[in-house]
Amino acid sequence: MMAPELQVLALAGLLQAMQYAWLSVRANRELGFAKTLSARDPQRLGGTLESMASPRTGRLYRALNNHFEGLILFTLAVVVLILGDKTTGLSALLAWTYLAARILYVPAYYFGLRPWRSLIWLVGFLATIAMIGLALV
Repeated sequence: MMAPELQVLALAGLLQAMQYAWLSVRANRELGFAKTLSARDPQRLGGTLESMASPRTGRLYRALNNHFEGLILFTLAVVVLILGDKTTGLSALLAWTYLAARILYVPAYYFGLRPWRSLIWLVGFLATIAMIGLALV
């Protein structure tokens, strides 16, 4: 049976793929394939694709990039817990907390919910840091 932390890592990867798909559909509809399939050189296009997108699609770009950043630390946390044989019920709960926060973060960012977006991000970040801490004790 797969450790819950690894299961959540796999689901976080699927979440990232879904974010990418949502962003791709919106960006292609707004900007057209001529721009999105190009080499994306900002000097040729007159700016970055993100800067040409609507505010909400721009938020999807930033939310996806934020997930790439957060997933690096979360992956590190899962790897050290699994390889260090330090998984516990608490580490599983923290992993699920991270995933729940990441799921809630996307619509919170998309709809510009302040300060909730930042608080949701903080919950996921603190869950990840706590997982790393658990691996060290």
